[in-house]
Amino acid sequence: MRRIVSVWLIDWPVSVRRRSLERARRPASPPDPALDPANPFALILKNRRGAAVIHALNPAARAAGLRRDQTQADALAMIPHLLCQPADVAADGRALEALAVWAERWSPSVSLDPSEEGLEGLFLDVTGAAHLFGGEAALLAAIRGRLAETGTAARVAMAPTPGAAWALARWGEGRDPIATDETVSDLLADLPVEALRLDERTITGARRLGLKTIGSLCAMPRSGLARRFRDGDAVGLVRRLDQARGHVGEALTPVRPPARYRAWQAFAEPLGDIAGVEARLPELAADLSRALERDGQGAKALTLTGFRTDGETTSLSVRMGLPGRDGTIWMRLFREAGFGRLELGFGLDALMLTADETEVMAARQGALESEAEARQAEDLAVLIDRLTARLGEGRVLTSEPVDSWIPERAERLVPALGRVPAPDTAEVGRRPILLLDPPEPLEDPVFDLPDGAPARFTWRRVSRRIVRAEGPERLSPEWWRPRPDGRETRTRDYYRVEDGEGGRYWLFREGRYGWDYTGEGDHRRAPSWWMHGVLA
Repeated sequence: MRRIVSVWLIDWPVSVRRRSLERARRPASPPDPALDPANPFALILKNRRGAAVIHALNPAARAAGLRRDQTQADALAMIPHLLCQPADVAADGRALEALAVWAERWSPSVSLDPSEEGLEGLFLDVTGAAHLFGGEAALLAAIRGRLAETGTAARVAMAPTPGAAWALARWGEGRDPIATDETVSDLLADLPVEALRLDERTITGARRLGLKTIGSLCAMPRSGLARRFRDGDAVGLVRRLDQARGHVGEALTPVRPPARYRAWQAFAEPLGDIAGVEARLPELAADLSRALERDGQGAKALTLTGFRTDGETTSLSVRMGLPGRDGTIWMRLFREAGFGRLELGFGLDALMLTADETEVMAARQGALESEAEARQAEDLAVLIDRLTARLGEGRVLTSEPVDSWIPERAERLVPALGRVPAPDTAEVGRRPILLLDPPEPLEDPVFDLPDGAPARFTWRRVSRRIVRAEGPERLSPEWWRPRPDGRETRTRDYYRVEDGEGGRYWLFREGRYGWDYTGEGDHRRAPSWWMHGVLA
């Protein structure tokens, strides 16, 4: 049986504004009148016609007879001392998303519920999880109590469908209504038609026909509803009715994709220091590792989320190049990432460790391959993970080949995470590890025409006599890529040379004698010699 919790955040925009004012208030400043619950207070928003109307109001303003969507002029005529401030719908939405993440302490699947009336709320899918919190009634009481501690007034209800839970949270009787498959129809029967999340036009049409409760709608045949309502209103009415009773499914979109693997732990006393968080992480890592091992999976990305007592969350994430489930390695990576980045506020009363990205871990038999090479690759992957956790993914790089004949374009730097570099034995010793950027010119080269290697040249004011040379390695120009200076690209002949002191260099001649050194323009330029790198 599906179990959905609807959380109705009463006067949510006012709660967000009050919290914002409390944070901005300085200790020595006088109290803000908007923070006094005895003062009527309203948030104003312009409607489509450009008129200022009430978007949200506090209980004192509601008790004085004001209502939502009432114009500001009418409200001030009724209550001249009404405090008004402009509404910030975007800030309210961001705060609601942050609260949804905080509510993941009870469910991995939390969805937003911005209703048509602006009375925002949340949907929590707690199917199969209520026993972790002492039962369904205890879970609802915990949700409502924790929200009250953060200064947020809320009503909660549980039902097999989102529509039924939504209706019971707003119009249900009792403190925390709970409906099952057997009782949902009876509990919905006496609720008003507004509980079906219908638009104002449909509600008005239903009341004109005497259909004031959900039970009266259920008693009518579908064909009768279709005949009595026009312009397609019956389609929405019947669909909402079937969704609430469970005859038609209703999908919920979580704020964040639910993590398949997670470990969660709550504390009777909030954790107020980093040492407490670090001390409890091994238990979470062990629980998560067991779940991964059961399914033959390994984690490649982890997130540690702390649920603060003030209704906020703080998190720390690490990534790994290879999948794993060793809790000791995870602890080391989180230490490298820095537990100090967690903002504990007034303390954490729950911790959650999730595997955000997983991959199948294939078994490997070490006796059939080189154990030394395998261990070296694993050690290198662990080193890359630790450096990435400490410095950031964009600061630990490795080279990746690119389809280009030109050496300076033949590779690029990419994040090393997940890419354990394997040496190309075919090119070891033939190309320098680092290239000079840009290549440096050689002075006074002495060589045999047309394609001989230089016997002597001067580089960086030092004359070098060549005793060994190998080449040329001819690289054709990429004619479709013009040079930045507008000059014509020319053929390169690369040589590996060694001088009398044992220095080994990689240099090239740009241009060819008897070929490029003819004609006009760039063709009349004599070939030039350049140093491109030093060989190990």
